[in-house]
Amino acid sequence: MSGKSLRQIDGIRKSVFIFGKGSKYEGEIKDDKRNGKGVLLFANGDKYEGEYKDDNRNGKGVYFFENGNKYEGEFKDDKWNGQGVYFFANGDKYEGEFKDGYFNGQGVFFFANGNKYEGEYKDDNRNGKGVFFFANGNKYEGDFKDDKRNGKGVFFFANGDKYEGEFKDGYFNGQGVFFFANGNKYEGEYKDDNRNGKGVHFFANGNKYEGEFKDDNRNGKGVFFFANGDKYEGEFKDG
Repeated sequence: MSGKSLRQIDGIRKSVFIFGKGSKYEGEIKDDKRNGKGVLLFANGDKYEGEYKDDNRNGKGVYFFENGNKYEGEFKDDKWNGQGVYFFANGDKYEGEFKDGYFNGQGVFFFANGNKYEGEYKDDNRNGKGVFFFANGNKYEGDFKDDKRNGKGVFFFANGDKYEGEFKDGYFNGQGVFFFANGNKYEGEYKDDNRNGKGVHFFANGNKYEGEFKDDNRNGKGVFFFANGDKYEGEFKDG
């Protein structure tokens, strides 16, 4: 490594290096490698300020992206590793664990629109257990996979409604139970947030429907039990 040496103390010298691709390093050098504190200016406009060890970013540092994003935290082996904060130019922010340059482990993501996620990450995606708080008061607690609600979970609505059951690709899919704030309850199958398939709907007034659902309505064969003992068996459409 060659460059202009500014001063040297105990084997560590302050130097400035211009790299062939237009990058520029100014900071501490030891054993002809970047060791200690330094600033690296990239030709594309990015900038790193922080600690180095054996020519790699290691320790505490700040990485400024040309697009306005910024990372503050721990580095190891030239990548984000450990605890850190990633600021997005659009106002989003992630605080938590990093591994090999990605969100990995436990973290909190603050969305500029007021939403918030707390939970597990893998390779920048929500994966594992987590809680998603919506700015409108809704909340989801449960499993995530590939950055979406996948698996078992509970969705709380701000109006008092609640869904407990299976999720796929962010939607109610599979078996679930929906508790209505008015006292009604549905137990059965869902597809893409709608009641589809076999199910039972319990009404707060004592009525009950058992049968087929499609597009979130009673469609197909079913039985409607009235609280007074009456009963209807037959076909339903958009009921």
